[in-house]
Amino acid sequence: MIDMQDPIFLAHRGGKLRTTATVPLDSSDDLSIAYTPGVARVCEAIAADEALSRDYTWRSNLVAVVTDGTAVLGLGDIGPAASLPVMEGKAALFRQFADVDAVPICLDTTDPDEIVAAVTAIAPSFGGINLEDIAAPRCFAVESRLKDALDIPVFHDDQHGTAVVVLAALRNALRLQGRGPDDVTVAVVGAGAAGVAITDILRFAGVEDVIVCDSTGIIHPGRERLSPVKERLAKTTNRFGRTGGLTEALDGADVLIGVSGGLVPEPALARMADDAIVFALANPRPEVDPALAAEHAAIVATGRSDFPNQINNVLAFPGIFRGALDAGAKAITEDMKLAAAQAIADCVGDDLAADRIVPSALDERVAPAVAAAVKAAA
Repeated sequence: MIDMQDPIFLAHRGGKLRTTATVPLDSSDDLSIAYTPGVARVCEAIAADEALSRDYTWRSNLVAVVTDGTAVLGLGDIGPAASLPVMEGKAALFRQFADVDAVPICLDTTDPDEIVAAVTAIAPSFGGINLEDIAAPRCFAVESRLKDALDIPVFHDDQHGTAVVVLAALRNALRLQGRGPDDVTVAVVGAGAAGVAITDILRFAGVEDVIVCDSTGIIHPGRERLSPVKERLAKTTNRFGRTGGLTEALDGADVLIGVSGGLVPEPALARMADDAIVFALANPRPEVDPALAAEHAAIVATGRSDFPNQINNVLAFPGIFRGALDAGAKAITEDMKLAAAQAIADCVGDDLAADRIVPSALDERVAPAVAAAVKAAA
């Protein structure tokens, strides 16, 4: 039974979004300009040159937030209707932090062919596609196919938004300790959407020693029954050929990045190197209790807002799309992601400390800084 006076439900009643007109509609002249007959002139111009839709519709500032509801943060596979409040929230964040319009699109299918077909069919209305909460490994194929099919940015935020903010946080943590990316061994615990993207961006940013551990153990060449994505990880990570499980992955590791939702036992944590860095990002229950992590690590971050160093995607995706849209970019490249990560890291500035390696999710400087960096990189 829902408590109708619950402030959470009161805030969501009727949804969190609405559309508003940007032109006056108070007179017959107003109607003739905004709608018929005046609108026909604009339609004919776009029919002759589709590129004009960027300037004479809202397309250039509009993002589709697309999900199938199969991997909603902390909730799992709850389906498209139940995921809509999350997608509305995402759209609201786009507007609040980057002045980007966004529309939630919740698809009643988990078939990759159908998802790709649906998004491709609606793409002419949008300037970008933000994929959200689509379960791995399906999300990898969906994103890859849409990137190939469309000439607008396609960005799976669960992968790349998380990866960008993790890189920003790690850069600042290492700067605080006077270390560089090639000085550390990083254990990524979890090989789903976020874990794969984090691994990729860390390697692209110069971290040479990355070990990826899934529920079966360390991913390494020769391990049986690896998916195509994990086969690629086996070839490109774990340069010293470690085998075993979580304990072996953390033995002597400098950095733990948890994106699995599973718990990391204290004996395994205790085997990490001195001055360790722990990012326990599962929500709502981190892989390691932050108080326990602090007993074994010099720097601790989580995905929660009630602890210091929140790794929050809102630091990344609004500014990334703002910059990509402003640049008229057709894709979001690795260089654009690296630029976004550096912009986030730079916003901390002289306030850098063990409990402040990333800016606040509410810091109004972040999205404009990220947008400018992404636009320049584009």
